[in-house]
Amino acid sequence: MALSASNLAGSLGSSTGTDTRSIEALRSAAARDPKNSIRETAKQFESLFMQEVMKSMRASTMATGMLDNPGTQMGTEMLDTQFAGKLTGLPGGLSDAIARQLQRQMGVSDKADAAKTLQPLPAMAKKGIAPHVQSFIQQHDGAAKAAEASTGIPASFMLAQAAHESGWGKREIKGVDGSNSFNVFGIKATPGWTGKVAEVQTTEYIDGKAQKVTAKFRAYGSYDEAFKDYAKLIGSNDRYRNVVAQAQGGSAEGFARGLQKAGYATDPEYASKLAKVINTTVRVQRALA
Repeated sequence: MALSASNLAGSLGSSTGTDTRSIEALRSAAARDPKNSIRETAKQFESLFMQEVMKSMRASTMATGMLDNPGTQMGTEMLDTQFAGKLTGLPGGLSDAIARQLQRQMGVSDKADAAKTLQPLPAMAKKGIAPHVQSFIQQHDGAAKAAEASTGIPASFMLAQAAHESGWGKREIKGVDGSNSFNVFGIKATPGWTGKVAEVQTTEYIDGKAQKVTAKFRAYGSYDEAFKDYAKLIGSNDRYRNVVAQAQGGSAEGFARGLQKAGYATDPEYASKLAKVINTTVRVQRALA
């Protein structure tokens, strides 16, 4: 059964003696502010779990029978509750894992928080690096480095290609319902593709002339999936063998020309345009290092 902040709060109330008013408050907060209520619900669930752990530990310990009485038992339970509270909400703990799962299932993202960390640094602005350029590189740096590890293609080259294809994230491919395909590389849905697709109008060069055509592109569940699929496409296809070799040799121009020659794009100026963007990403990554 899929979890949500409200039904998890309900399960807390039904499985324990948790104050009914607290549960209702959580449900009400879930409607007003899902993100904060997710964190609070996750913490309460972790606290409940830790209390059960403490209870099990106590049950496995043999009682002395000499000083045990209802009063000492109540004191022990109160102490265990305090211990459970101190162990709840720690970074990397159970509540973090629960919160992440709830956020995924409820469609609540940390984009607002991520945007704060992706704001351009003053030093970058002084070096003439546009805010959207720095933000794009920072956003996809991790996925690009993971793809570099599997292909040997420098992360800066892949970041440049994603930037060129998506207009630094400003022209990302959207589905008919407006959903994001996360396809920053403009990879088309070939006959062998079995995943989701996004059908959009694009520009193709036929006999050297730009024409508007409708084409199907691959759709992913995340940017990480897009980078992994790109790495698989380039790294495992003999058609791009020389492209990978040029990239591993550090030649931005050779990489760009190789992609154009292999038929990655129909734009006759694709190689020169991509090479310029690669120079930009290399410069920015050096500045950020």
